Amino acid sequence: MTNYQPGTRTAGTLIVGAGEAGLQLAVSLRQKGYTDPVTIIGAEDQAPYQRPPLSKAFLSGDMDEVNLGLRTEEFYSENEIEVLTGSRITGITLEEEGHGGVATTSRDHAISFTKLALTTGSRPRKLNLPGQDLDGICYLRGIPDARNLRTRLAKASRVVVIGGGFIGLEAAAVARQRGLAVTVVETFDRLLQRVAAPPISDFYKNAHGKRGIQIILGSGVTALHGTDKKVSGVELSNGIIIPADLVIVGVGVEPRTELAEKLGLDCDRGIIVDNGARTSNPAIVAAGDCTIQPHPLYPAEKIRLESVQNAVDQAKVAASSLLGEPRPTPAVPWFWSDQGDLKLQIAGLSNGYDDFLVRGEPDTEHFTVLYYRDGRLIAADAVNSPHDFMAAKRALTAGSTIDRSRATNMDLPLKTLIGEPTTESLRN
Repeated sequence: MTNYQPGTRTAGTLIVGAGEAGLQLAVSLRQKGYTDPVTIIGAEDQAPYQRPPLSKAFLSGDMDEVNLGLRTEEFYSENEIEVLTGSRITGITLEEEGHGGVATTSRDHAISFTKLALTTGSRPRKLNLPGQDLDGICYLRGIPDARNLRTRLAKASRVVVIGGGFIGLEAAAVARQRGLAVTVVETFDRLLQRVAAPPISDFYKNAHGKRGIQIILGSGVTALHGTDKKVSGVELSNGIIIPADLVIVGVGVEPRTELAEKLGLDCDRGIIVDNGARTSNPAIVAAGDCTIQPHPLYPAEKIRLESVQNAVDQAKVAASSLLGEPRPTPAVPWFWSDQGDLKLQIAGLSNGYDDFLVRGEPDTEHFTVLYYRDGRLIAADAVNSPHDFMAAKRALTAGSTIDRSRATNMDLPLKTLIGEPTTESLRN
């Protein structure tokens, strides 16, 4: 990690955004033999670190900040990757030919570059309600947020989580494990509605309920109440006020596209990129949460993937495009969520499924949901079932499906039901 010094800097490749995607892009450039300077600039004071543990192991106290770091200072030094923290890019002037330019920073420095990559990530979506500025209302995105929330959890007694998505449920599980009274409020009629089939939603509602978390579905939040400028309750759309001395908000994220828009790049719910991670200006690449890209199986569909796997794999693609190399083999999207002792592993994308089946019994807390589209396996959600997850991921990578007629037979390992490739393998 490098502190700013006065003057103009030269970066062969400038990477804007110091998250998983930004770091992987820099690492991939070096692995491919790129020898020009590489500079990563990030707004946070920390060098690139892992975000997923913030709502899981770090929040529960099982991981410290040192272990969150993705690489050591020695690694950056040995690989000649400069990381500039605590600063934002305020403007970029591109050369007329479209390659290279000069970026200015919030610290009034100038950085000249020949290649540009945007890995600007996303920010939490904020509430716009009466009482939104009361003390005790927390969001969770970065280390400072997690530090603050962990401190407050140690002093809280009644927690309300607004949002029944992954972040909200992960934080709720940590709070409940601490013995706190926890209520989750979700606007939709079921948990995880945007990303999972009803059996997964029903399972998590029942499982968290058995662990003492109150789940309220189909109800919006209309106001936040407080006493002495501190939050004291959450008012629902039916007028009921739930007492709370701590409120955790997890209602999704928004891609950071401001810089891309200033550059005139096409944006729509994210920075639009092709399957080579190239923006509408092909000299500029983008990767990670800030992008919207072609669906890996249905290229006509555009999707935004918020996961470490996508950030890393898309960054590898972006590095290849910057160097004019063929793009790497597409990877099967995968994701995980640890909610207390419940581990959900997702392989593939269930968007647009027209059929699903449940393998195993949800009551045992070991089961899998397989998703199909036009008779073809497209995704799997495995709860405490790592072997099923690996089998589904293997089938999707090979372009195969899993025999639906026998998949519910728990005596048959899922890996034995993988058929011959029915479509082009991702490895071709």
